[in-house]
Amino acid sequence: MDGIATIAQALARAQARGLARIDAQMLLLHALGRPTGDRAWLLAHDTDPLDAPALARYQALCARRAAGEPVAYLTGSKEFYGLPLRVDARVLDPRPDTEILVDWALELLAPLPAPRVADLGTGSGAIALALQHARPDARVLAVDASAGALAVARANAERLGLPVRFVQADWLAGIAGPFDAIVSNPPYIPAQDPHLAALAHEPLSALASGADGLDDIRAIAAQAPALLAPGGWLLLEHGWDQAGAVQALLRAAGLARVQSRDDLAGIARCTGGSMPAAGRQ
Repeated sequence: MDGIATIAQALARAQARGLARIDAQMLLLHALGRPTGDRAWLLAHDTDPLDAPALARYQALCARRAAGEPVAYLTGSKEFYGLPLRVDARVLDPRPDTEILVDWALELLAPLPAPRVADLGTGSGAIALALQHARPDARVLAVDASAGALAVARANAERLGLPVRFVQADWLAGIAGPFDAIVSNPPYIPAQDPHLAALAHEPLSALASGADGLDDIRAIAAQAPALLAPGGWLLLEHGWDQAGAVQALLRAAGLARVQSRDDLAGIARCTGGSMPAAGRQ
C-alpha cells in the first residue's frame, strides 16, 4: 500500500490483496478512530488524504486480516443482536447465525413471567446478554469453563448495564436449577476437521469437540434434563450436518418435541427439545 494518498486508493489496494470490501472499510474506519459502522463517511470522504500514521495502522490491520485474524479481534468489537460487544482472542467471534438461537429462545420464553435461563459456554456473553436485554425480567445465568472468557463477558455485561450472573463451571456441573431454558452454542467441530486451520486465531477449546464434534453436546444433553423445569427447553447450535445426530441425542435424553431450526442459509443449525410436563417436578 506504499504511496497511497487517499481513502479510495487505500480501500482499492486492500481489496486487491484479497480483503472483502466490508472488511477493508471497517478496518480503515478503525484505523481512523471512527465508528466501524460509519461506512457512509468513507464514501463522502473518498478523496481525503491519509496521513502516514493512519496509513501505517491500516496497513498493519490489513496484513493481520489477510493472515486470517477476524475483523472483530482487530477492531475489538462486534455487534450481536443489536448489542455492541467487546471481543478478543479469549472468545469466539460471535456469528450472525447464532441470533437464530436467541430468536427461538425468546419465542419460547415469551409467555413466561421472569423466566430462568442458563447460557452454557457463554464466551463473550453474546447469547446471555441478548436474552437479558430483550427480557429484562429474566434471570439469566451465563456459564463458561474459561476464566478469560468470563472476564470478557463480565466486562460486556457491566458496560451494557445488564444484570446477567456469571459462574465458572464445566457445562452444568455444580449448577442448581431448575431452568425454563438452557441454551448453548458449544464446540461442535470434529477435532481433525481441516476447516479448523482457517479458525486458528480463535480459541480451539471453543471450537473442537472430539472425533465427531459431538462430545460436548453429549455432555450437555446428559446433564440438562435434570435441571430443566417441566416444559423447559434445551436449545443447541451445532454443525451443518449434525441435526439428525443431535435430535437423536435429545430424544435419548428423554426430551420431547425435538425439532430443528434453519440458519440464514436454510440449513438446520439449531436443535432443541423440551422436558415433558410429567417429568421432574
